Amino acid sequence: MPTPLVDSPPPTAAPQMILLGTGTSNGVPMIGCHCRVCESNHPRNQRTRTGVLVQAPEGNFLIDTPPELRLQLLREKIDLVQAVAFTHGHADHLFGMDDLRLFGYYLKRPIPLYCDALTESRIRQSFDYCFGDAALNNHPGATPQLEIRSIDLAPFDLLGLTLRPIRLWHGQLPVLGFRINDVAFCTDVSRIPDESWPLLEGLDTLVIDALRDKPHPTHFGIGQALEVVERVRPRQTFLTHISHLLDYEETNARLPAGVELAYDGLRISLG
Repeated sequence: MPTPLVDSPPPTAAPQMILLGTGTSNGVPMIGCHCRVCESNHPRNQRTRTGVLVQAPEGNFLIDTPPELRLQLLREKIDLVQAVAFTHGHADHLFGMDDLRLFGYYLKRPIPLYCDALTESRIRQSFDYCFGDAALNNHPGATPQLEIRSIDLAPFDLLGLTLRPIRLWHGQLPVLGFRINDVAFCTDVSRIPDESWPLLEGLDTLVIDALRDKPHPTHFGIGQALEVVERVRPRQTFLTHISHLLDYEETNARLPAGVELAYDGLRISLG
Protein backbone atom coordinates (compact mmCIF):
# COMPACT_ATOMS: atom_id res chain seq x y z
CA MET A 1 0.00 0.00 0.00
CA PRO A 2 1.13 3.61 -0.51
CA THR A 3 2.59 5.72 2.26
CA PRO A 4 -0.02 8.13 3.61
CA LEU A 5 0.38 11.78 2.69
CA VAL A 6 -0.01 12.89 6.30
CA ASP A 7 0.30 11.30 9.72
CA SER A 8 -2.48 13.49 11.07
CA PRO A 9 -4.68 16.23 9.66
CA PRO A 10 -3.51 19.82 10.03
CA PRO A 11 -4.85 21.67 13.07
CA THR A 12 -8.36 22.99 12.53
CA ALA A 13 -8.60 26.61 13.64
CA ALA A 14 -12.37 26.42 13.81
CA PRO A 15 -13.98 22.98 14.22
CA GLN A 16 -16.65 22.30 11.64
CA MET A 17 -19.14 19.72 10.48
CA ILE A 18 -19.25 18.76 6.80
CA LEU A 19 -22.43 17.10 5.57
CA LEU A 20 -20.96 14.40 3.33
CA GLY A 21 -24.37 13.24 2.13
CA THR A 22 -27.92 14.48 2.61
CA GLY A 23 -30.02 11.95 0.70
CA THR A 24 -32.41 9.22 1.70
CA SER A 25 -31.54 5.52 1.55
CA ASN A 26 -32.06 5.32 -2.24
CA GLY A 27 -29.94 8.39 -2.95
CA VAL A 28 -30.86 11.08 -5.46
CA PRO A 29 -31.01 10.54 -8.39
CA MET A 30 -32.76 7.26 -7.67
CA ILE A 31 -32.09 4.28 -9.94
CA GLY A 32 -34.87 3.84 -12.47
CA CYS A 33 -36.55 7.17 -11.73
CA HIS A 34 -36.89 9.87 -14.37
CA CYS A 35 -38.69 12.51 -12.33
CA ARG A 36 -37.75 16.17 -12.60
CA VAL A 37 -35.52 16.08 -9.51
CA CYS A 38 -33.74 12.86 -10.45
CA GLU A 39 -32.96 14.26 -13.89
CA SER A 40 -32.10 17.73 -12.59
CA ASN A 41 -28.72 19.27 -13.41
CA HIS A 42 -28.82 21.33 -10.22
CA PRO A 43 -25.86 20.14 -8.09
CA ARG A 44 -27.87 20.48 -4.88
CA ASN A 45 -30.40 17.98 -6.18
CA GLN A 46 -27.60 15.38 -6.29
CA ARG A 47 -27.75 13.67 -2.87
CA THR A 48 -25.57 10.82 -1.68
CA ARG A 49 -26.51 8.82 1.40
CA THR A 50 -26.49 10.67 4.73
CA GLY A 51 -23.28 11.01 6.73
CA VAL A 52 -21.09 13.61 8.42
CA LEU A 53 -17.39 14.42 8.73
CA VAL A 54 -16.37 16.45 11.78
CA GLN A 55 -13.10 18.33 11.68
CA ALA A 56 -12.24 18.45 15.38
CA PRO A 57 -9.30 20.11 17.17
CA GLU A 58 -7.40 16.81 17.32
CA GLY A 59 -8.38 15.18 14.02
CA ASN A 60 -11.32 14.00 11.92
CA PHE A 61 -14.18 11.73 12.85
CA LEU A 62 -17.28 10.53 11.06
CA ILE A 63 -20.88 10.25 12.08
CA ASP A 64 -21.96 7.10 10.19
CA THR A 65 -20.29 5.39 7.24
CA PRO A 66 -22.64 5.69 4.24
CA PRO A 67 -22.18 3.52 1.13
CA GLU A 68 -20.60 6.37 -0.90
CA LEU A 69 -18.05 7.13 1.84
CA ARG A 70 -14.95 6.76 -0.36
CA LEU A 71 -16.35 9.13 -3.00
CA GLN A 72 -17.53 11.60 -0.38
CA LEU A 73 -14.12 11.79 1.31
CA LEU A 74 -12.34 12.20 -2.03
CA ARG A 75 -14.75 14.97 -3.00
CA GLU A 76 -14.05 16.84 0.25
CA LYS A 77 -10.29 16.14 0.06
CA ILE A 78 -10.20 14.36 3.42
CA ASP A 79 -6.97 12.38 3.82
CA LEU A 80 -7.50 10.78 7.19
CA VAL A 81 -10.30 9.68 9.54
CA GLN A 82 -9.50 8.66 13.10
CA ALA A 83 -12.84 7.54 14.58
CA VAL A 84 -16.54 7.01 13.87
CA ALA A 85 -19.69 7.61 15.93
CA PHE A 86 -22.82 5.80 14.72
CA THR A 87 -26.45 6.88 14.87
CA HIS A 88 -27.79 3.38 14.07
CA GLY A 89 -27.11 0.28 12.02
CA HIS A 90 -29.23 0.63 8.89
CA ALA A 91 -27.43 -0.14 5.62
CA ASP A 92 -27.43 3.44 4.30
CA HIS A 93 -25.59 4.57 7.46
CA LEU A 94 -23.26 1.61 7.83
CA PHE A 95 -22.24 -0.08 4.61
CA GLY A 96 -19.32 2.18 3.71
CA MET A 97 -17.43 0.93 6.74
CA ASP A 98 -14.96 -1.20 4.79
CA ASP A 99 -13.48 2.06 3.46
CA LEU A 100 -12.05 2.63 6.95
CA ARG A 101 -9.40 -0.04 6.44
CA LEU A 102 -7.05 2.39 4.69
CA PHE A 103 -7.07 4.65 7.75
CA GLY A 104 -6.15 1.79 10.06
CA TYR A 105 -3.21 1.10 7.77
CA TYR A 106 -2.13 4.74 7.77
CA LEU A 107 -2.43 5.09 11.55
CA LYS A 108 -1.11 1.59 12.35
CA ARG A 109 -3.87 1.12 14.89
CA PRO A 110 -7.55 0.16 14.97
CA ILE A 111 -10.19 2.78 14.19
CA PRO A 112 -12.51 3.21 17.20
CA LEU A 113 -16.22 2.82 16.49
CA TYR A 114 -18.50 4.49 19.04
CA CYS A 115 -21.94 2.88 19.02
CA ASP A 116 -24.76 1.55 21.18
CA ALA A 117 -25.36 -2.15 21.80
CA LEU A 118 -27.93 -2.56 19.01
CA THR A 119 -25.63 -1.02 16.41
CA GLU A 120 -22.69 -3.05 17.68
CA SER A 121 -24.66 -6.23 17.09
CA ARG A 122 -25.43 -5.19 13.51
CA ILE A 123 -21.79 -4.24 12.84
CA ARG A 124 -20.52 -7.58 14.14
CA GLN A 125 -23.02 -9.49 11.99
CA SER A 126 -22.55 -7.45 8.81
CA PHE A 127 -18.76 -7.18 9.07
CA ASP A 128 -17.97 -10.47 10.79
CA TYR A 129 -14.73 -10.78 8.82
CA CYS A 130 -13.34 -7.84 10.82
CA PHE A 131 -13.66 -9.46 14.23
CA GLY A 132 -12.44 -12.53 16.11
CA ASP A 133 -11.02 -15.57 14.35
CA ALA A 134 -12.41 -14.45 10.99
CA ALA A 135 -10.22 -11.34 11.11
CA LEU A 136 -7.13 -13.44 11.85
CA ASN A 137 -7.79 -15.63 8.83
CA ASN A 138 -8.07 -12.82 6.31
CA HIS A 139 -5.23 -11.55 4.18
CA PRO A 140 -3.06 -9.06 6.14
CA GLY A 141 -3.89 -5.53 5.10
CA ALA A 142 -7.24 -6.51 3.60
CA THR A 143 -9.13 -6.58 6.89
CA PRO A 144 -10.24 -3.29 8.46
CA GLN A 145 -8.71 -2.73 11.90
CA LEU A 146 -11.68 -1.76 14.04
CA GLU A 147 -12.27 -1.41 17.77
CA ILE A 148 -15.80 -1.08 19.13
CA ARG A 149 -16.31 1.30 22.04
CA SER A 150 -19.71 1.12 23.66
CA ILE A 151 -21.67 4.28 24.33
CA ASP A 152 -25.03 4.97 25.91
CA LEU A 153 -26.63 8.35 26.54
CA ALA A 154 -23.72 9.77 28.54
CA PRO A 155 -21.59 12.51 26.94
CA PHE A 156 -18.17 11.41 25.74
CA ASP A 157 -15.06 13.16 24.47
CA LEU A 158 -13.72 12.54 20.99
CA LEU A 159 -10.69 14.27 19.43
CA GLY A 160 -11.10 17.43 21.46
CA LEU A 161 -14.89 17.75 21.28
CA THR A 162 -17.68 16.55 23.57
CA LEU A 163 -20.50 14.57 21.95
CA ARG A 164 -23.84 14.41 23.73
CA PRO A 165 -25.95 11.49 22.46
CA ILE A 166 -29.65 12.26 21.99
CA ARG A 167 -32.21 9.46 22.14
CA LEU A 168 -34.46 9.52 19.08
CA TRP A 169 -36.93 7.06 17.60
CA HIS A 170 -36.80 5.94 13.97
CA GLY A 171 -40.17 4.21 13.75
CA GLN A 172 -39.84 1.44 16.35
CA LEU A 173 -36.03 1.57 16.36
CA PRO A 174 -34.14 3.54 19.03
CA VAL A 175 -31.40 5.60 17.37
CA LEU A 176 -28.99 8.35 18.38
CA GLY A 177 -28.60 11.96 17.40
CA PHE A 178 -25.55 13.92 18.54
CA ARG A 179 -25.10 17.41 19.92
CA ILE A 180 -21.65 18.99 19.55
CA ASN A 181 -21.39 22.41 21.19
CA ASP A 182 -24.47 24.25 19.92
CA VAL A 183 -25.02 22.10 16.81
CA ALA A 184 -27.29 19.04 16.81
CA PHE A 185 -27.40 16.34 14.11
CA CYS A 186 -30.67 14.37 14.21
CA THR A 187 -31.13 12.17 11.16
CA ASP A 188 -33.60 9.28 10.76
CA VAL A 189 -36.10 10.44 13.36
CA SER A 190 -39.86 10.11 13.56
CA ARG A 191 -40.28 10.91 17.25
CA ILE A 192 -38.36 12.84 19.89
CA PRO A 193 -39.05 11.48 23.39
CA ASP A 194 -39.75 13.84 26.27
CA GLU A 195 -36.37 13.32 27.89
CA SER A 196 -34.51 14.43 24.75
CA TRP A 197 -36.08 17.86 24.25
CA PRO A 198 -33.84 19.60 26.82
CA LEU A 199 -30.79 18.55 24.79
CA LEU A 200 -32.12 20.59 21.86
CA GLU A 201 -32.41 23.83 23.83
CA GLY A 202 -30.17 26.78 23.00
CA LEU A 203 -29.05 25.47 19.61
CA ASP A 204 -27.31 27.62 17.06
CA THR A 205 -27.83 25.04 14.29
CA LEU A 206 -30.14 22.05 13.99
CA VAL A 207 -29.72 19.43 11.26
CA ILE A 208 -32.87 17.33 11.21
CA ASP A 209 -34.58 14.63 9.17
CA ALA A 210 -37.23 15.76 6.66
CA LEU A 211 -37.79 13.08 4.06
CA ARG A 212 -40.64 14.63 2.08
CA ASP A 213 -43.86 16.60 2.50
CA LYS A 214 -46.11 13.62 3.18
CA PRO A 215 -45.71 12.00 6.63
CA HIS A 216 -43.75 8.74 6.77
CA PRO A 217 -43.86 6.00 9.44
CA THR A 218 -40.12 6.21 10.23
CA HIS A 219 -39.07 9.74 9.22
CA PHE A 220 -40.20 13.27 9.88
CA GLY A 221 -41.83 15.03 6.97
CA ILE A 222 -41.30 18.74 6.45
CA GLY A 223 -44.34 19.66 8.54
CA GLN A 224 -43.14 17.64 11.53
CA ALA A 225 -39.61 19.01 11.23
CA LEU A 226 -41.01 22.55 11.25
CA GLU A 227 -42.93 21.74 14.43
CA VAL A 228 -39.59 20.84 16.04
CA VAL A 229 -38.09 24.10 14.79
CA GLU A 230 -40.99 26.06 16.24
CA ARG A 231 -40.47 24.41 19.62
CA VAL A 232 -36.67 24.59 19.96
CA ARG A 233 -36.08 27.76 17.90
CA PRO A 234 -32.51 27.28 16.66
CA ARG A 235 -30.91 30.17 14.82
CA GLN A 236 -30.55 28.03 11.67
CA THR A 237 -32.05 24.71 10.59
CA PHE A 238 -30.99 22.42 7.76
CA LEU A 239 -33.26 19.58 6.64
CA THR A 240 -31.49 16.35 5.70
CA HIS A 241 -32.12 12.73 4.62
CA ILE A 242 -34.03 14.23 1.68
CA SER A 243 -35.88 12.24 -0.97
CA HIS A 244 -36.25 12.91 -4.68
CA LEU A 245 -39.67 14.43 -3.98
CA LEU A 246 -38.11 17.71 -2.83
CA ASP A 247 -36.52 20.05 -5.36
CA TYR A 248 -33.83 22.20 -3.77
CA GLU A 249 -34.85 25.62 -5.10
CA GLU A 250 -38.61 25.12 -5.07
CA THR A 251 -38.64 23.72 -1.54
CA ASN A 252 -36.41 26.45 -0.12
CA ALA A 253 -38.67 29.10 -1.64
CA ARG A 254 -41.56 27.97 0.57
CA LEU A 255 -39.67 27.26 3.79
CA PRO A 256 -39.70 29.85 6.59
CA ALA A 257 -36.74 32.11 7.27
CA GLY A 258 -33.88 30.29 8.92
CA VAL A 259 -34.86 26.88 7.49
CA GLU A 260 -33.52 25.36 4.28
CA LEU A 261 -32.66 22.06 2.67
CA ALA A 262 -29.18 20.81 3.38
CA TYR A 263 -26.90 19.75 0.53
CA ASP A 264 -23.87 17.54 0.06
CA GLY A 265 -20.73 19.41 1.07
CA LEU A 266 -22.46 21.91 3.36
CA ARG A 267 -20.13 23.16 6.09
CA ILE A 268 -21.40 24.14 9.52
CA SER A 269 -19.24 25.86 12.12
CA LEU A 270 -19.02 24.15 15.49
CA GLY A 271 -17.93 27.41 17.09
